[in-house]
Amino acid sequence: MDPTPAPEAAPGASSSSGAAAAAEDLAGAVAAMTLEERFATLRGIGEECIQEDELMRLLQNKPVPICYDGFEPSGRMHIAQGIVKTINVNKMVRAGCKVKIWIADWFAQLNNKMGGDLKKIQTVGRYMIEIWKAAGMNLDGVEFLWSSEEINKRAHEYWPLVMDIARKNNVKRITRCCQIMGRSDQEDLTAAQIFYPCMQCADIFFLKADICQLGMDQRKVNMLAREYCDDIKRKNKPIILSHHMLPGFKEGQEKMSKSDPSSAIFMEDDEAQVNVKIKQAFCPPKIVEGNPCLEYIKYIVFPWFGKFEVIRKESNGGNKTFLTMDELISDYESGALHPADVKPALAKAINEILQPVRDHFNNNSEAKVLLNTVKKYRVTN
Repeated sequence: MDPTPAPEAAPGASSSSGAAAAAEDLAGAVAAMTLEERFATLRGIGEECIQEDELMRLLQNKPVPICYDGFEPSGRMHIAQGIVKTINVNKMVRAGCKVKIWIADWFAQLNNKMGGDLKKIQTVGRYMIEIWKAAGMNLDGVEFLWSSEEINKRAHEYWPLVMDIARKNNVKRITRCCQIMGRSDQEDLTAAQIFYPCMQCADIFFLKADICQLGMDQRKVNMLAREYCDDIKRKNKPIILSHHMLPGFKEGQEKMSKSDPSSAIFMEDDEAQVNVKIKQAFCPPKIVEGNPCLEYIKYIVFPWFGKFEVIRKESNGGNKTFLTMDELISDYESGALHPADVKPALAKAINEILQPVRDHFNNNSEAKVLLNTVKKYRVTN
């Protein structure tokens, strides 16, 4: 399985020697990959890559590219943010990248998450890091950076950059980027929300990112960064590697929504909740397009396990293990594989993936306190 957690250091072991050993192991693994294999690993993350030739050239010329990803700590974490991010980060690390994960606490405050309470936002950020640790994110090549802390440390670098991006773009161009924070450009935006895209664009340069690895919903601000490179006559533009956005479980939901708990699986969901949500999910027989259950299999189960196992009675075709998505789609479109086969198998796989996270929050006292605190925030907001 790709996202295998790194073993914890023994009590009393030197953290620096452990980190050095992990870095050495990682360097050895990267050295064993060809340039083409590293490219294929990274390219496989993205539904879209802008541009492929630039990505290949980057890997040829820079031994350890910097990949940037970021998130607003804004409440519960759904499985796309928890598991898909873990899968993608582990691929980036395996391909020899250093991953900088930007904990956008100030951005969440600008976007009025958690009522704009920075202390609550930062608590949610710590809870989310605990989830990724438990899910098996390979932290050897990952650096978590808090936006409030890093910007304050290097304000003399950050704010002139934000101001220059703001000067070189009109309000109409900036408001087109409001999708990045879950807003429409037709909404009555606050001044803080108008400022947000300029800051997110600046983050890319502030973090010296070679690759922006974010969802397709963040594409507009990443393109703004490439346009800014044209404005300042910068040759090396950030490469955009945008991953697919998982849909909600209901018919026609193009994206999971935290505001509709029945439309998505959350990392803290128990086995029964997962079973019920998948049982009620939209999954029309013989229809692949717009089928959320099949998307979960394609983007979560196959990358995690490398297969999809169906358990069923002999009278219904017997047990079958699918090794490729194409094979599964062929059976599904023909009717040989029915929704009644898919749903319990999908629920079983998802529950297996989430069990280490559940165990961590049940058995680790600090993590348990964080989870309970975040749950209270959810109720009061």
